[in-house]
Amino acid sequence: QVQLVESGGGLVQPGGSLRLSCAGSGLSFSNFALTWYRQAPGKEREWVGSITRRTGGGTTDRNIAETVKGRFTISRDDAKNTLYLQMRDLQLEDTAVYYCRATGTNYWGKGTLVTVSA
Repeated sequence: QVQLVESGGGLVQPGGSLRLSCAGSGLSFSNFALTWYRQAPGKEREWVGSITRRTGGGTTDRNIAETVKGRFTISRDDAKNTLYLQMRDLQLEDTAVYYCRATGTNYWGKGTLVTVSA
């Protein structure tokens, strides 16, 4: 059974940092590009960023939404079957449930809530 489980969310003040994790089981992350999404209260789910599979040379390509560029960083550790989202300088508008997905599949996590509040 495939499972993706996000963790690391919580309450943080504006300007603070969090690191989200997405742990996979039942599938090998090394076979997939991976994506983070978020859904703010009352809004539609939006793409945050993606990271490709590692090439034979071990490199990856990353794309990040303009709204979080320079503040959020995506990384992966295939040995741990885990995807990360490092978030810094968090703003009120970053409040959302954050989801991970094996890109192009129906394999989604159930989300972790990030609340940015003073």
